[in-house]
Amino acid sequence: MRKLLLVGVLGLSSIVCDAQFKRGDRMVGASVGNIFFNAANATQTVESVGSLDYTTRQFGLSINPSIGWFISEKTVVGASLNINPTSSKTTYESGGSSFQEDQDNSFAIGFGGFARNYFAGSGSFMPFAQLGLNAGINTRKTEGYFYGGSGPTGYKEVYDGKSTGGFFFNSTLNLGMTKLIGETTGLDIFAGYNFSHNKNTFNYVRLRDEGNNGSIESRAESKTTTSFSNHGFVLGVGLQVFLRGKK
Repeated sequence: MRKLLLVGVLGLSSIVCDAQFKRGDRMVGASVGNIFFNAANATQTVESVGSLDYTTRQFGLSINPSIGWFISEKTVVGASLNINPTSSKTTYESGGSSFQEDQDNSFAIGFGGFARNYFAGSGSFMPFAQLGLNAGINTRKTEGYFYGGSGPTGYKEVYDGKSTGGFFFNSTLNLGMTKLIGETTGLDIFAGYNFSHNKNTFNYVRLRDEGNNGSIESRAESKTTTSFSNHGFVLGVGLQVFLRGKK
């Protein structure tokens, strides 16, 4: 019985370690990169105001489902989907009372392509390099309030803004390793460089309530177009399923 079990384990190991890809095989999976959650509490002292406490919460992640085809034993080309939600909330307090709060949410979705080359065509540990390009649209919404002054001169401002015509472009270069955990399943671990470009037109409205009595005395609107580029570091994990093509 022990001999049969040993033979079975060795046989399975040989299948895993000797996985060999060929032209026409497919790679279907998803990766998660740049996932973060940040919570912070801090105190600062402003000479004209006094001691202030603020709390901030931030969340964001990037999800990239993809499908690719082996064009040789070591090279995969394919298409990918990029989904990137982010959120942040910051609250300011003085004397135990909140006087300002800012909430910001954004969402981006895009499509693109990638090319991956494995430096080893078989084995359970397979290093790779991958180049990816994608572009798409993004939206952003921000809202908040601010209490200023005190007594008869006190006021409250409420503001919100929305973006229109948002566009982004990303390019990534990753180096990583696929660890085969079965005949057709692999776990990716990767790190790399990311370049991104974003453009948004932001419509902003600010309402002011003098005396903080529930009536709006003034309204201000602004429209701002921003365009910026960013260079960053990517660290992520992914899961791949390898589907054999026709023999």
